[in-house]
Amino acid sequence: MRLLLDSQVVLWSLQRPERLPAKVVAAITDPVNSVDVSVATLWELAIKQSIGKLTVDGDLREHLKLQAFSELPVLGDHALAVRDLPAHHRDPFDRLLIAQARCEGLTIVTSDRGFAAYDVPIMPA
Repeated sequence: MRLLLDSQVVLWSLQRPERLPAKVVAAITDPVNSVDVSVATLWELAIKQSIGKLTVDGDLREHLKLQAFSELPVLGDHALAVRDLPAHHRDPFDRLLIAQARCEGLTIVTSDRGFAAYDVPIMPA
C-alpha cells in the first residue's frame, strides 16, 4: 500500500505516536508499505514554524528520513488537478494532498474528516 501522510499525522508520528491508532502505526511501520510526505506538507509545517505556531526539535527532514518516509514532490499535474476538485475543503494544502493522492494512487492517512467528501482512499487516524 502507498500511504500519504497529512501534516497532523506527520506531527503525531514524530512527537505523539500514542495519538495514532494501532492500525495506522502498523501501516506506517510495515516495510511492505511506502510512506510519503508531500513537499506541500513540509511547506505548511515550515510556515507554522516560522510564525511560531509549531516547534519541532531538530531538522524536520532528518526526522522524516529516520522514519523512512519519502518526500513526494509537487508536480505540475498535481497542481493542475486541484482545479478539478469540488470545493468541499478550503485548505489549499489539503486540497493539494487530495490531488496528489488521486494522481498517484495513494491512500491518505488523516484525522481530517473533510477528506471523506472526495473520491480518494483514506485511512482514518
